[in-house]
Amino acid sequence: MAETLTKEDIKKIEAEIEERKLVLRPQLIEAVKEARAQGDLSENFEYYAAKREKNKNESRINYLERMLKFCHVYEDKTNDDEVGIGKEVELYFEDDDESEKFKIVTSIRGDSLKGRLSIESPIGKAIIGRKKGDRVKVAVGNRGYFVKIMSIEINKEDDDIRSF
Repeated sequence: MAETLTKEDIKKIEAEIEERKLVLRPQLIEAVKEARAQGDLSENFEYYAAKREKNKNESRINYLERMLKFCHVYEDKTNDDEVGIGKEVELYFEDDDESEKFKIVTSIRGDSLKGRLSIESPIGKAIIGRKKGDRVKVAVGNRGYFVKIMSIEINKEDDDIRSF
């Protein structure tokens, strides 16, 4: 499935790929060579650890390159007073009688434990493009719940891209 990314996400991914290829890859290759030079590979923990780190780096490069190849570019066309990418939204959950703040992000930056809500999540899909004061039904399977948008603020803080 193709990821939905912003132009900023794409730039950040390209920078990570470049860093991994030009800086990290040569360091890891050298670490493997040094560990291999220590002799018997059957009991050489350093060799296997260095090899594993090199393979993890190559896997991450491949993953990011595939992501860029098949991604959809998302252009936020919301107004300043509407919920959109990069905005912090305070939501009131009617069933729980609680409010919580979330930053709206693409799925590659999403992390609900850190208060970053993906536009592809049920809540994200329901509130995108809505305004302060709107009462919105969030559909989850055959059921749902209501949230009320209490505030919308622009948040220019740069979020990390998730690593898996």
